[in-house]
Amino acid sequence: MRLVFAGTPETAVPALEALLESRHEVVAVVTRPDAPAGRGRRLTPSPVAERAAEAGVEVLKPAKVKDPEFLDRLRDIAPDCCPVVAYGALIPRSALDIPRHGWVNLHFSLLPAWRGAAPVQHAVLHGDDITGAATFQIEADLDTGPVFGVVTEPILPEDTSGDLLGRLAGTGAHLLVATMDGIEDGTLEPRPQPADGVSYAAKLTPDDARVDWSKPALRVDRLLRACTPAPGGWTTFRGERLKLGPVRPVPDAEPLAPGRLRVTKREVLAGTGTHPVLLGQVQPQGKQRMDAAAWARGVHPTDEDELT
Repeated sequence: MRLVFAGTPETAVPALEALLESRHEVVAVVTRPDAPAGRGRRLTPSPVAERAAEAGVEVLKPAKVKDPEFLDRLRDIAPDCCPVVAYGALIPRSALDIPRHGWVNLHFSLLPAWRGAAPVQHAVLHGDDITGAATFQIEADLDTGPVFGVVTEPILPEDTSGDLLGRLAGTGAHLLVATMDGIEDGTLEPRPQPADGVSYAAKLTPDDARVDWSKPALRVDRLLRACTPAPGGWTTFRGERLKLGPVRPVPDAEPLAPGRLRVTKREVLAGTGTHPVLLGQVQPQGKQRMDAAAWARGVHPTDEDELT
């Protein structure tokens, strides 16, 4: 089939790679406009735009999918189908109706669980044992369309959102190609999503990523793994923001009051609403990320200090 692929971040690149190597023809790519990045805040193409340019594929960067110029170009290209991975904008009806097989999204959850912008983060945050990826026909409503296929993926005890998303991007890419094959062959019929089990995954904000040390250690652990790498977990120490990487609950450690620290030469424990957690990597304001023990040697926490 003639395909127009829609995607933006690094997570979408494996799917684009797989489609480029498939029996189908990727005739164009749709991605979000260039955005400021890096210390200089220079306008930078998306990872998908860069990979498409390397492959010699036409790149379209509409400010809005409903822009008449973009819709006219899409009609001229006349794709059979538009596969989508983390494009970052809703597709209006005016665009959905152009390809004869519509738009097919690769979503990183087992629908109807975790519809929305941050399915992997919420799966980690809520302690799911299993997640996966699904391909479905895009409709006007958010992630409600009938499903073509799924793959499952276990969530390991120390998985961050970044770890899990990396694996799903790879397995999901193969699923997307298989879905394109099945649509072309006429061997796949999408099935409506169940009415039960619907949940929503709103984007996690920096405010969501602040640790509440009065919560149980398990909750602190899940929050920090869910927010790694983005938006990044954090707390405050002596009035300044301290970024936090994943921690490890230590159930047999001597209790500590929430936010209080216990420092040894090799480790830093922080109190929670239940048992302490072992801090991993931390990043003070204006400094590089470092091991928590190295950070403590520099700041010399006292009995009066706490994380808040």
